[in-house]
Amino acid sequence: EHEDTDLLLQPQLEGQNYGGAAANGTQCPSVSVSRNSPTKRNCLVVAVLCFGNLINFIDWFIVPGILLNIQKYFGLSDGEAGLLQTVFTLCYMLAAPIFGYLGDRYNRKIILGAGIFFWSGVTLGSSFITESHYRIFVLSRGLVGIGSASYSTIAPTIIADLFEEGKRTTVLSIFYIFIPVGSGCGYILAAGVAESTGDWHWAFRVTPCMGGLALLLLILLVPHRIQRRTAAHRARSISGTVRREMPDEKPDIHRTAKTTWCQDVGSLVQNCSFVCSSLGLTAMAFVTGALGVWMPLFLYRAQVVQGIVPPCLQESCNSSNSLMFGGITIGTGILGIIAGAEAARRLRKINSKADPLICATSMFISALCLYIALMVAQTNILSTFIFIAFGELFLSVNWAVVTDILLYVVTPRRQSTAIALQILVSHLLGDAGSPYLIGIISNAVQARNTPSLQWSFRSMQYSFVICAFVGVLGGGFFLLTSFYIEEDREEAQR
Repeated sequence: EHEDTDLLLQPQLEGQNYGGAAANGTQCPSVSVSRNSPTKRNCLVVAVLCFGNLINFIDWFIVPGILLNIQKYFGLSDGEAGLLQTVFTLCYMLAAPIFGYLGDRYNRKIILGAGIFFWSGVTLGSSFITESHYRIFVLSRGLVGIGSASYSTIAPTIIADLFEEGKRTTVLSIFYIFIPVGSGCGYILAAGVAESTGDWHWAFRVTPCMGGLALLLLILLVPHRIQRRTAAHRARSISGTVRREMPDEKPDIHRTAKTTWCQDVGSLVQNCSFVCSSLGLTAMAFVTGALGVWMPLFLYRAQVVQGIVPPCLQESCNSSNSLMFGGITIGTGILGIIAGAEAARRLRKINSKADPLICATSMFISALCLYIALMVAQTNILSTFIFIAFGELFLSVNWAVVTDILLYVVTPRRQSTAIALQILVSHLLGDAGSPYLIGIISNAVQARNTPSLQWSFRSMQYSFVICAFVGVLGGGFFLLTSFYIEEDREEAQR
């Protein structure tokens, strides 16, 4: 039935644009539709979007990958070092609603291209900042966050337009695999380039070249117009039969353009599944933000306390922890996202609440693993790496599942706004503050004790404990989501 519906509606949908710029919705002259051509085109679009997502998250984690070098170069405390990622995330989350509004109404390809060009240019410029201009370096990270927001907000909604619900989960899983892969590559690229060149500034000169290639692929391979799923949803009657949209009936895209952002937000706030799952995602963001920035430095301090490595007294420091943590992030991220998507696909058949229950269970297990990793760090570094890997693995289980929850409890014409609002909340209360908060707590603990390598480690250990408790809180929010998921899904389908 779904295939027949797509074939019936294809001539009407091909002329529609990503956003409101295609409000006229011209129809294709021919009714015949090739089954292979749209499939190949969709695969190319997804491949380009995945490559862009890879570069996006490499840029996110270049700074954490060489944080010890940057800290030495600018002479920063833990709090000041954590501020770099906090400024990046604050600008990212504040820009996300703006791009969500634009993405629901204007051409998304143009917005994506402008975002890639902007953040690549700023990243390249930041590599020439000297040690006396720390504030300019902080500002550059904020500007990169603005460029990244355009991509993270709009790219998932294009995938939602291209695929029906069953295939959408699989494709989103592939797309979100590049979050941990890009994050891990950020650590590895930054640490590897800094070590091979002897100058950490060169780490900021690689991704702009990759961004230029992504922009070229976006221009050449992603079509200017693309099918939207909103009309297909409206074309199905309550009885399940398929009808053609009447010529005098305006497409959904007209209503989207006329809908105010405040009306969209008001509707989303009343959606309990959206609110609870967004708060669960906020807890995930808090934990991942803190781990992403501080974990390589925490592992380094643990090794110093154990006498495994000597203290770093010069600017160019040992980067092995960033390389190892980057590898763990890539491996556990890929495995976790695939496992989460497969578990969701199988368990949905026997339990309609499977998605939030999977997220809740994985959050509880992840919190336990992270707590154990912190407790054994002073005595056994190998056990610390193992439990950190399991903690990241269970965190990664949720990425694609949480996004899919949003896409089926929110009506298609509000999805860009919903993703933007979720980004705003999850980063505002999550990873926008967690790196800075961990740094501030660490500074406070060190200030109350005699300066030493032991207290340098313990200050970070005590600060990290908060992440375990936030993880448990996130699991509770996903449990609450399970109470509302069925009702909100039915409402979105209606």
